[in-house]
Amino acid sequence: MKTTPEHDERIAKMTFTAVYPHYVTKVEKKDRTKEELHQVIEWLTGFDGNKLQELITRKATFETFFKEAKLNPNAHLITGTICGYRIEEIENPLTQQVRYLDKLVDELAKGRKMEKILRSV
Repeated sequence: MKTTPEHDERIAKMTFTAVYPHYVTKVEKKDRTKEELHQVIEWLTGFDGNKLQELITRKATFETFFKEAKLNPNAHLITGTICGYRIEEIENPLTQQVRYLDKLVDELAKGRKMEKILRSV
């Protein structure tokens, strides 16, 4: 699926710091924990709590965030739609990675079991 260059650029320049509190609020509103959110982020990116805090502190853009991430080899198993886009059809790799994270946060907030969210094979 094609996204516009403007859309991709906007996502790349958005800071993780600006979005992270929304992720926390979204999952906590649905009785999930910040620790579970961190577990999901660590599964996708390889970032532990200290690295995550460092990225938040230095206001890393999503471009930097995913450049420094070691994407989980099973990330390609994250499919479905998010924000009107079918994840597996997104052509821009960075936009796709950000949507992977959005999808995992959505699944966590919707009460999906952790084994399913983490794509345990």
